[in-house]
Amino acid sequence: MQFKHPEILYFLFLLVIPILVHLFQLRRFKKEYFTNVRFLKELSIQTRKSSQLKKWLLLCTRLLLLACLVLAFAQPYFDAKDAKNTGNEIIIILDNSFSMQVKGNRGELLKRAVQDLLENTSDNQRFSLVTNTEAFWDTDIKSIQKELQTLPYSSTPFQLDFLLSKVAAKKHNVPKDIVVITDAIAQDAKSADKLDDKTPAYFIIPKAENKTNVSIDKVSISQHLDNFYEIKVDVTAYGNYENELPMAVYNGKNLTAKTVVKFDTTQKSVHFTLPKKDFHGYVAIEDNSLNYDNTYYFSISKPEKSNVIAIGENAKNAFLSRIYTADEFNYKSEELNSVDYNALDKQDAIILNELKDIPQSLQTTLKAFYDKGGNIVLIPAADGSAQNLTTFLGNFGGLKMNPLQTTEKQITKIAFSHPLYQTVFEKKTDNFQYPKVNSSFGLGGNPAAILSYDDQTPFLGSQTNKIGTLYLFSAPINKTNSNFQNSPLIVPTFYNMAQNNQKSGITEFTIGDNKSMILDVLLSKDEVVTVQNETSDFIPMQQILNNKIKLSFGDYPEQSGNYSLTKNKTVLKNISFNHARTESDLSLQNDNLFDKYTKVDSIATVFNDIHSTRTASEAWKYFIIATLLFLLLELLIQKFVK
Repeated sequence: MQFKHPEILYFLFLLVIPILVHLFQLRRFKKEYFTNVRFLKELSIQTRKSSQLKKWLLLCTRLLLLACLVLAFAQPYFDAKDAKNTGNEIIIILDNSFSMQVKGNRGELLKRAVQDLLENTSDNQRFSLVTNTEAFWDTDIKSIQKELQTLPYSSTPFQLDFLLSKVAAKKHNVPKDIVVITDAIAQDAKSADKLDDKTPAYFIIPKAENKTNVSIDKVSISQHLDNFYEIKVDVTAYGNYENELPMAVYNGKNLTAKTVVKFDTTQKSVHFTLPKKDFHGYVAIEDNSLNYDNTYYFSISKPEKSNVIAIGENAKNAFLSRIYTADEFNYKSEELNSVDYNALDKQDAIILNELKDIPQSLQTTLKAFYDKGGNIVLIPAADGSAQNLTTFLGNFGGLKMNPLQTTEKQITKIAFSHPLYQTVFEKKTDNFQYPKVNSSFGLGGNPAAILSYDDQTPFLGSQTNKIGTLYLFSAPINKTNSNFQNSPLIVPTFYNMAQNNQKSGITEFTIGDNKSMILDVLLSKDEVVTVQNETSDFIPMQQILNNKIKLSFGDYPEQSGNYSLTKNKTVLKNISFNHARTESDLSLQNDNLFDKYTKVDSIATVFNDIHSTRTASEAWKYFIIATLLFLLLELLIQKFVK
């Protein structure tokens, strides 16, 4: 037991006073002998004995009363169980990722967590609050009430280790209590490693009532018809989803098409036919679960002809004219000595078809073309120098060409997931007529394999800078060296290599991927391109490249939707943004990873636990009660003891 005011204990010396009073009252009796009346003598003896007992009882009662009163004013207390953490700061880490949209037994998980904080945090309680994207340091609940009530869902995944590092950097060497509120979706064993054993940690893990969810993952053009696009919508069902799901396509606010999806498999592809004109809208479903992945925004510009030039012998370029037809491409074939370098910058794709040597001036032009988002296709010549080709490929990220080998090889493997073939095949197949080559170079530098030989080395590979792509064949494809020109693969391969998605494909970006796009527009010195829609706008990073501009979006915009690229309020191009589908699988809850920490069901339980284990037990009240009891006992003694 300890005392808040130990100096008051000196008043215990006052206990001497009742003792002195008691001794003063103990006077000696003077014996007086009366006549020989025995009864009166016995009565006198009994009365004296009773009086002495009463005085001793009163003395003890008064001593205890006074002692309890002094001890009560000294305020005795017992140390708290967790006294060493009494001064800890409270840090609340709140998960506001999209998975917290799901409904629990009391509504959406994030909204319920915010309401719990508002209802159960006292006004004078100081704490810090950290979310996926924001931080409120050394605040109280009233100061951030509005911010909490309007806290948006974040596309940034909940990364506990990163947020703990953020807290440690801000509160270095500060003792603290960590309170984590998360649904624990997609957390791994290392996420809480930064919590040491000396830091008290509480985990509030709300549960979803329904863990089934349907997500729209991707929209792509599966087929170009004469007057229509056939688009493919990829949908994934997480959990056992047995109900039919309505799906609708909107161009702006106008309903364009609708259907019903039945999930006999977890992944479905739904096809729609859209008119071949500008489209700026979305496809949507309603699944009564997460909302963020129920809508997929996309834009399609009215198709423009892609500009393609093939540099090489006209005879060897002849097969390309049958692929690049005049209704979809502006195609021309040029001999090396007649190429207009100034015209190359206006092309969408440049094909180098079996050039024995690539002049340095052309190499420089091609590197600049690639950096501006152009596509380059390199078909090596059998009599070309591997060393010269390696020098040229060095401009594109360390690729190299190994010496020619005169060994027949079959082309047996297709990379179906490569962007070149994503819209070509409805299903994977290994049973097709294998093309072959009689001689080939070896490709080094790890290009992304698109078509591979039976020995797993690449026949066709690619290298990209995210806006432009280099396609690299490892062998000449003339009819003398290969029968690839007779293969059904040649048409979709060369067709897609020459396509500019910004002219003929879907224009949509995933927020946070930090991808760039090239826009054909001339800007003056003070002009900028703005991304905007009805509710928000921002200016992306932009780099002027002669008659083009390179736009980089970073982590913007904050909300998915349909946007427009504008210059001086003039719309240059429609564009769409979507959030990454990283939070859609609700079955990935790993709450058992935090079993070694204290798990509670609400923030009120956290505050109650901290208060009960770190608040000293006050004993003064018990001494006050004892004082009153001894006072009552004294009154009873005075009244009933003779």
